[in-house]
Amino acid sequence: MDSDEIVPDNPQNVGEDLDEKYPNRPHNRAPTFAFHELYLNLFNPLSEIKKKPAGSNLARRKAGPHGKGAAGLSPFELRRDIIIRFIARWRKDVGDDIYPAFRLILPDKDRDRAMYGMKEKVIGKMLVKIMKINKESEDGQTLLNWKLPSQTTGRMAGDFAGRCYEVLVKRPLRTEPGSLTIEEVNEKLDKLSIASKEEEQTPILAEFYKKMNPEELTWLIRIILRQMKVGATERTLFHAWHPDAESLYNISSSLRRVCWELHDPNIRLEGDDRGIALMQCFQPQLAQFQMHSFDKMVARMQPTEEDQVFWIEEKMDGERIQLHMAPDDSVPGGRKFAFWSRKAKDYTYLYGNGLHDENGALTRHLKDAFANGVRSVILDGEMVTWDPEQDALVPFGTLKTAAIAEQRNPFSKGPRPLYRVFDILHLNGAELTKYTLRDRRNALQKALQPVHRRFEILPYEEATTAAEVETCLRKVVAEASEGLVLKNPRSPYRLNERHDDWMKVKPDYMTEFGESLDLIVVGGYYGQGRRGGFLASFLCALRVDDNESSQNTDSSKFWSFCKVGGGFTAADYQEVRHITDGKWNKWDPKKPPTHLIELAGGDSQNERPDMWIKPSDSIVLCVKAASVTQSDSFRMGMTVRFPRFKTLRKDKNWKTALSVQEFLNLKSNAEQEQQEKQFDVDNSRKKRLKRATKKPLKIAGYDGESNVQYSGPSGHVFDNLNFFVMTESTFPEKKSKAELEQLVKANGGRIYQTNTAALDTICVAERRTVKVASLQKVGDTNIIRPSWLIDCVKQNVKDVGLPDLILPFEPRHMFFIMEDRAEEININADCFGDSYARDTSVEELKEILQQMGTVKQEAAPVLDASTSQRIEARIQEKVNSGYTAPCGWLFRGLSFFFSPVNQTNGEDDGMISLDLTLELLQNTASFAGANIATSLEAPGITHAIVNSETASPAKLDSLRKSVAALPGRKVPHLVTSKWVEESWKNGTLLDEERK
Repeated sequence: MDSDEIVPDNPQNVGEDLDEKYPNRPHNRAPTFAFHELYLNLFNPLSEIKKKPAGSNLARRKAGPHGKGAAGLSPFELRRDIIIRFIARWRKDVGDDIYPAFRLILPDKDRDRAMYGMKEKVIGKMLVKIMKINKESEDGQTLLNWKLPSQTTGRMAGDFAGRCYEVLVKRPLRTEPGSLTIEEVNEKLDKLSIASKEEEQTPILAEFYKKMNPEELTWLIRIILRQMKVGATERTLFHAWHPDAESLYNISSSLRRVCWELHDPNIRLEGDDRGIALMQCFQPQLAQFQMHSFDKMVARMQPTEEDQVFWIEEKMDGERIQLHMAPDDSVPGGRKFAFWSRKAKDYTYLYGNGLHDENGALTRHLKDAFANGVRSVILDGEMVTWDPEQDALVPFGTLKTAAIAEQRNPFSKGPRPLYRVFDILHLNGAELTKYTLRDRRNALQKALQPVHRRFEILPYEEATTAAEVETCLRKVVAEASEGLVLKNPRSPYRLNERHDDWMKVKPDYMTEFGESLDLIVVGGYYGQGRRGGFLASFLCALRVDDNESSQNTDSSKFWSFCKVGGGFTAADYQEVRHITDGKWNKWDPKKPPTHLIELAGGDSQNERPDMWIKPSDSIVLCVKAASVTQSDSFRMGMTVRFPRFKTLRKDKNWKTALSVQEFLNLKSNAEQEQQEKQFDVDNSRKKRLKRATKKPLKIAGYDGESNVQYSGPSGHVFDNLNFFVMTESTFPEKKSKAELEQLVKANGGRIYQTNTAALDTICVAERRTVKVASLQKVGDTNIIRPSWLIDCVKQNVKDVGLPDLILPFEPRHMFFIMEDRAEEININADCFGDSYARDTSVEELKEILQQMGTVKQEAAPVLDASTSQRIEARIQEKVNSGYTAPCGWLFRGLSFFFSPVNQTNGEDDGMISLDLTLELLQNTASFAGANIATSLEAPGITHAIVNSETASPAKLDSLRKSVAALPGRKVPHLVTSKWVEESWKNGTLLDEERK
């Protein structure tokens, strides 16, 4: 993400840069809509459909005044209709650039605008300050403690924007919609994202408050928080804009590209435009959620009886990161890097943009991380934190801290980033997403050279049964890992999809302690969204026993141990509320109940709850968990991973709930039992060896063993030429883009992926894709059809004598012609389209003959004398240098006389005619450049030709005498028709005495 796109110090220059980067960028012909048009005609109607069932009167009314929301339409159809009508109105009244609106409609997909650094708490404080509200008042508390139920209605609990509306509507500066346009709102939001301090952000929010009514400001707050929830997904919006919008977003993560490159629904993405590209963030494949049964999961991984193997990988507790590496032409042998998270956040500043980036926490260690011949890659993996002293992984929350420490001291012994790669999606210009996981892993193993504890390939195990999954899961649980991912080795890579080919298995179903944990509830946390307005998760604690106070809650203490929020049903929550109703107390940070409940962190009060309850009034929850881990967030000094509610223990109270010592005993027993179980497994189960891949992946240009499908002959016809191939070829031969590039390389050409990478780049395309349309719009370069490449190579293969002289462009070769080049190109073929410089195929000749009756010669360009002489001189120069002559040049300079059947002395006896063989041969000789004489006395005859099959000895003798008797002239050679035939067949003049 370019900084000049986010911080427009000079808007004029930025506009010019964007126009250069996006030459096909649309421009609106009218100002953008007012901001209130968005919520009145889009957000509100969509939200109403979300609330009301399809077919209701309100849904029909909100769907529009033209009857398009008639009863019977599904909610999806109603939503799509609203969106399509909004887009159509924008195109009609504003123009084709919908990017300003989409930035506000899909704020979470707009990575061109930096994060605001403003959450609910900060916005609440700003609004209290802007509206001059007393913090201790009801409205002040409504904004500052937005999760707590309202003291009046409570209907907006958990919905921060809704709570803001409750307060704003009481003290609006305007009641009617404001006049701010969508473009003006975007400009102010850009300033808000740049502002780094609260005192800089508050005036901007205050300006919004002055110019917007409460409903507008409520929607603006949702945009800032990137929590729209209008009931329409980005997929629905993308499909309504352009059929390929979702595909382009998946490969680029750029809302701007979706809006600007796909502004015309009639121009579709094709070929390489649908694939991932270097230095372009894509949306990665995601793992499907865990099913209830391991057997069902395994069955999905085994589509055939012949191949039942699936792979098991450890699910790393880190951050999903994609790494891009490309050549850096500014430095000899240099490489440039880019890193993006799953949410398309750019982390290049943290991990490094090159091998010598002094601020790079990772790249400076990757000098020897790639095999010889690897020029460019895209990797998918997990960035984790590794502690060299403990030789173990560190919890996820320390990753950024470790990276910053590594930037400052790259050779410290403290925790550092470790990138574990599990997939490769691009290698040396070839996209690998369509290959199977097996093939991709094979390419990965060949391409990378791991750097110990900095850059490694994530290992996997092969398995065939559900039992093996559970064994692996118990192993990673013991190592405090996050879980497993099961993968189908026969699967392709699916951008931005959750599919059964990848399934994650988290150990939240397991109870490694032999029995569940019965924990006392001491605190509660209010939920958001659907759980807003009531306590949705609970702080559980362990009782600290001592001899004097174990039976007295007034002196007993409880140490915070874990938070439990998963596993509850609506009925469970209702039962908890029924039992504890009226017993909860608001947690006061200034006067915490430390005589009963101890939190971690001292005065910082880690994991401080919103409400607390006396243990004697509380309930006991039966909780299951995966494992025990160290934690500074809880007073116990440890906690459990993946705790989930199992049941309510009505038969227990604070006296019989789990104590600290009882928990430690359980932990010790569980560890001993697990060691014994692991010992048995390790001795009974043989280690499975990885199966060799039958068909290793072959990547063009990777190394000496790499290859691709044969694309054509090799030579030097394209030496020193630069090419930008944009599409595949369908005529005269079907070749993919990769095959065309290979054909160019094999014949001496250089391939680039942009027309600006090198001077005089020849652009090649056969269909109008987004890239092609962009070049056409600029209009400063010709676009050549792939048929020209194929014609050049074919002419070279035929040994026509011009192996390093490329063919001139002809009209049939041109996909797009610059205005000032049209005349120059048109003269390279005659009025019928017949080339002056290359051989014509049978099919092309038939087409020319069919069109001859419809082409007007006078309207066709004529090859001027100077051009003709220039072409002839170049060809003759090559022939004189020893190259074989073109077939149309074979008999050039020779004059043939074909002897008639019954004429030997040149006299006309009324029966002059050639037999069929000589008549056809005369046409061939004429095509090959020979001058055809009508009589033996014609001047300049070089060869007299007779039919070798029908000429009798007497006829030959008579013709020989007639030739010798010609006065004052060089005697022509007497040859048979076989000499002409064989010379034409071999493309060269043969020895006349042999024929």
